[in-house]
Formats: sequence, structure tokens, C-alpha cells
Amino acid sequence: METKFNLSKRFQYITLSMAALGLIVIVISFFSDPDRAWANLLLNNYMFLSIAIGASFFIAIQYITQSGWSAMFKRIGEALMAYIPYAGIIMLLVFFGMHSLYHWSHPEALAVDPLLQHKSPYLNVPFFFIRMVLFFIAWMVMTKLMRKASLAEDEKGGLHFFEKSEMLSKIYIFLLALTFSLGTFDWIMSIEPHWFSTIFSLKNLVAAFQHGSAMIALSVILLHRRGYFKELNKSHLLDFSRYIFMLSIIWGYFGFSQFMLIWYGNIPEETEYFYSRWNHGFKEIFYINYLINWFIPFVFLLPQVLNKNMKVVMTICILLIAGQYIDLYEQIFPGVVHAPVFGLPEIGFFVGFAGLFLFIFGKTLAAAPLIPERHPYLEESVHHHVH
Repeated sequence: METKFNLSKRFQYITLSMAALGLIVIVISFFSDPDRAWANLLLNNYMFLSIAIGASFFIAIQYITQSGWSAMFKRIGEALMAYIPYAGIIMLLVFFGMHSLYHWSHPEALAVDPLLQHKSPYLNVPFFFIRMVLFFIAWMVMTKLMRKASLAEDEKGGLHFFEKSEMLSKIYIFLLALTFSLGTFDWIMSIEPHWFSTIFSLKNLVAAFQHGSAMIALSVILLHRRGYFKELNKSHLLDFSRYIFMLSIIWGYFGFSQFMLIWYGNIPEETEYFYSRWNHGFKEIFYINYLINWFIPFVFLLPQVLNKNMKVVMTICILLIAGQYIDLYEQIFPGVVHAPVFGLPEIGFFVGFAGLFLFIFGKTLAAAPLIPERHPYLEESVHHHVH
């Protein structure tokens, strides 16, 4: 069994080149169209942060449920969640783009808007960044402790560190549910401060879990094709597919519930969110979003013969990563750029952030044994078999 991931020089060169090329486009974009640049920075950083958060949530769920099938793959989730501290540093840069992203940050808007004045004890720049720092500290501390316990288990064995990881995971999921929800309110929903939805944070939390799980499955499959995880079988693929299938249904349910209740209620303060999107060029994106994030995973992962097929699962995972971008594009761009645009800035930002994210992922994956040899459920994972 291959226990060490060898990070190739080629992978490092490619990811660092992606990051460098992206950085050039990013710098140019901030000079040519600052509002569009800030929208892209928020979109891409939040997207890869949500994948990292979703991966950490996946790891926590495996410990809490004492799942044996996934024990072999836990290093993937741990490597993905290593992006969280970097996302925190980048998110602090939003301070310089507050006026481009958030209408409520303008003093002149606050002076004439009673609703913004009512929300100002919460929606104000100092408190905004205090919350941001606290959220990231909480995530960084908890994921660091989870990673430390995982590596200690490799070194010393026994059940102590597994039980410690389980306890940390129980604390983490409740902490994450609160802090990530509030972070989503702050960073995404407050772009349009006159609109609100009680389902919004739940939908984005499920989206993070959904796309984090898809990224773990995709990474496992790609590594398997490179000669790692030779024990990967159709039963593992079936369980990965079950997660993605289930989360796609929940994502679709929350998305439909949010839309249906607002449409049925027909309250101007709520309907303006969808009205502005449907009448300013984002209607097609609205439908594509549901097609990729709900309909395709639901249809193609429903038959068991397909959700055990490696090519099908890999294709669905790639589509879902694209779906996460489309979902966040629809959430952010209408309130900041006010028109659907896609060109060099969008491509450059994505390539740059993807390069940084993959480089951090690769370096972290290579820093520890790929297979947790002293995990108490490793044998169950290696020999996992269901009908």
C-alpha cells in the first residue's frame, strides 16, 4: 500500500505558474475595473474557502458517525482544509474594497436609508472585520487541533487520539454551523442589504459540504489513476456517490424552498432579489445553476450502475466544482457588477486562485503519510464491500 504522496516538480511548476499568471491578471483588473475585480476576488476566495470548509465538515462527520469506509481517504480532506488560513489573509484584503462590494459601507447611503440605519449596529465596518477575524481564528484552531490529533494517531496509535478527534469533531460541526452561517450573511448576503432570507445560510453551508465532498471524491479518483489508493473499489465510489447525491437533493430543496416561498409571498422586499436577476441578464444562469448542482447529479447518480462507475462519478464531481462557481457568480455579480460579464478577469482570477489552492493542497498532502496506517478502521476501509 502506497503510504507517501510524492509531490512532483511538474505539479508544483504548473500550480505556481497558474498562481503567477492569475496574479498578473488580478493586478491589471484592479486598475481597469476595480468593482469587477473585487467581485472576482470575493467569489474565488469564498469558493475555495467553502470547498475547504466542506472538506473539513466531511472529515468531522466521518469521525462522529465512526464511519469505517472513508478512513483510508481522510488525508485528502485534511489537505484541502489547509487553505483556510490563506483564505483568511486574503479575505482581510476586502477592507480595501468595501465600497465596491457593500452598499451599506457608504456613509452617504447610511445617512439617507432608515433600513441601513436600523441594521448599522451589526452592519458596520469595524464589527464586520472583528467577526471575520473571530470566525477564521475558530476555524484555524479547530482544524489545527484535528490535524494534530490525526498525525499523533499515526505516530502513537491506540484509540485515544481517535476518540479525541471524535470529540473535536463534535465541537467543530456546531461551531462551524454558527460561524459559517454568519460569515455567509456578512460576506455574500449583505451585498444586497435590503434583501434577506432565513434559508440562505443553510443553502450555502450545504453547498460547501456538497462541493467539498465532490472535491475529495475527485481527488481520490485522480490519485487512484496515478497509482495511489489502489484499494479504491466500487463500494467506495458508491458511498462517495451517496454523499454527493444526498447533498445535491438537499441543496435543491433549500434552493427551491427559498425561491418558492419568496415567489408565493410576493413581498417586494424579498422578490427584488430574483426580479433583478431575471431582468438583468442572469435568468439563464439561474437555470444552469439548478441544472448542474441538482438535476444532473440527481439523474445520473440515481441508478446504482452509474454511481459505481468511476468515469461518471469523476465527471459529476468536475461539473459540481463548476457548479459552485456558477452558484456564487449568481449570488455576487448581480449586486456588485449589475450585469453578466465573463472574460479575461474572470478566467485569470479563477486560474490564479485554483493554482494557489492546488499548490497548498499538494504540499500539505505530501507532508504526512497518505494512508493513516494506525487508524482503527483502516482495515475496514481497505476491505470495504457493500452490495
